[in-house]
Amino acid sequence: MSAETFTTAIFLVTAVIAAGVLVNALFPVVYTMVGTFSSASHESDVQLRTDFKIIATDAEGSAGTVKVWLKNIGSMRVPKNDIERSDVFCGEIGNFDRMIRDDTDPTTANGKWSYNFDAEYDLNANFYWDPGETVKITAVSNTITSTGDIVYFQFALPSGIWRSTEFSAR
Repeated sequence: MSAETFTTAIFLVTAVIAAGVLVNALFPVVYTMVGTFSSASHESDVQLRTDFKIIATDAEGSAGTVKVWLKNIGSMRVPKNDIERSDVFCGEIGNFDRMIRDDTDPTTANGKWSYNFDAEYDLNANFYWDPGETVKITAVSNTITSTGDIVYFQFALPSGIWRSTEFSAR
């Protein structure tokens, strides 16, 4: 009878040790998976709540100057830094290129773009593109040379949200 008790005790101790090893091995994996799912869920939420619309366009064919106004229609505010890191593609349809941001004087430099987000557009001066606020993008492309050229414009935030339009130069 003591042999059975001793054997049962050894099996019990072995089972407790095995359970501890299993928990120590699985806990970090489960913790990492929870973090991954949480991060993916947050990114999806940001993308679903971020939205903007192109509300007005203008292009001067002889100068190649393009002006586009974008309105934040989502429920998420966009940091000014994200606007600065955005991609702008602009030019004649079928002959457009990625523009380089230049806030000094984009009206004289081909392939450059800038944005206007001063007090006129940043209504509460918090350096965020809040819902309901507008951003003005100005770009210059030497592929737009005359009245009637069809202009392609695309604005893409770093999060991957983008909008594009085509319109005629005046």
